[in-house]
Amino acid sequence: MAPERFRGADLSHVADRARRSLGDDVMILHTRTVRDGGVPMVEVLAAPSSTLDRVRLRLEPLPFPPSMRKADGKPYRIALVGPTGAGKTTTAAKLAVRRGMFGAARPGLLTIDTYRVGGMEQLATYAELADVPFEVVYDAREIDAALKRLSSCDVIIIDTPGRSPASAELTERWRSLLDALAPDEVHLVMPASLRPDLALDISRSYANTRAHRGASHLLLTKIDEVPRGTGVAELALSMELPVRWITDGQDVPTDLKPGVPRVLRSYGLGVDAESDWLPA
Repeated sequence: MAPERFRGADLSHVADRARRSLGDDVMILHTRTVRDGGVPMVEVLAAPSSTLDRVRLRLEPLPFPPSMRKADGKPYRIALVGPTGAGKTTTAAKLAVRRGMFGAARPGLLTIDTYRVGGMEQLATYAELADVPFEVVYDAREIDAALKRLSSCDVIIIDTPGRSPASAELTERWRSLLDALAPDEVHLVMPASLRPDLALDISRSYANTRAHRGASHLLLTKIDEVPRGTGVAELALSMELPVRWITDGQDVPTDLKPGVPRVLRSYGLGVDAESDWLPA
């Protein structure tokens, strides 16, 4: 159940209305004074206390392995996929160069986006500045050698090209490369301002199939471009994918936040109780 707004002349009467409507376990999430036809009114945002737990349960990702390495000793692999212009390359840079992002684990960068002008150069610049190992893979024959050169890394961030519906052959090529890289997590990167119906159409194109692995997580970008976070939580919940991170700006690496607290905040839940902090 989404939070509801109640208005009235004074707080006690508005809170009582919220309690009658939503139950005795109602949480008052936020109060403010508004004007209705020039008359001052108290507005309350309220929700049943069980709402927070239900939303968190749907969005919370599983924890990472303790050392970021898998049982076979290989690095944990995180791939970013999504439409053109969603912010995959910038987000990959944020994840790879932010100090302490994965605790003591050493990150590496790998890209299969060899099509977009400037994409490789952008990642190479960030990788050099942060002393992060970086590899470019053009075809499947180069994967083993690239991964061997990244074997000292504990986690590998994989950047991919934007998906173009007009180029099925190109999409098939990079999806085959991604399958060969065998990522442990595939994050569907989408702008938070995207219309929900379009977002759902896009998510279906990244669903699991017999031929290709699909998205395992959602990563919302450009939340700062959505006024007051309107629709962010609804978009996240509609995808039915856990949200490990969100981004809320272009600055590398600072504009990267834990996903669930930020989505809950846009939902009107956990506003004061949750922290946006990530290690710098």
